[in-house]
Amino acid sequence: MEDIKVKFGQRVKELRLAKGYSQEKLAEISDLDRTYIPGIEAGKRNVSLMVVEKIAKAFNITISELLNQI
Repeated sequence: MEDIKVKFGQRVKELRLAKGYSQEKLAEISDLDRTYIPGIEAGKRNVSLMVVEKIAKAFNITISELLNQI
C-alpha cells in the first residue's frame, strides 16, 4: 500500500501542473515557504490540516476535493 504522504504529494503535484503553477507560485499563493512544496510533492512532509486547508484554498477547491482521489 502506498504511503498517504506520497499519495497526497502526487495529488498536489497533479493539481499544480493542471493549474500551470510552479512550486514557487503554489508556495506563494498558499502562504508557505518555497522549500515546503517540493517536500510535500516528494511525500516527505507530514502536513498539518492547516497546510491542507491552505493548499486547497490556493487551488480554489474544497479540502474534500483535494483529498478525494487519495
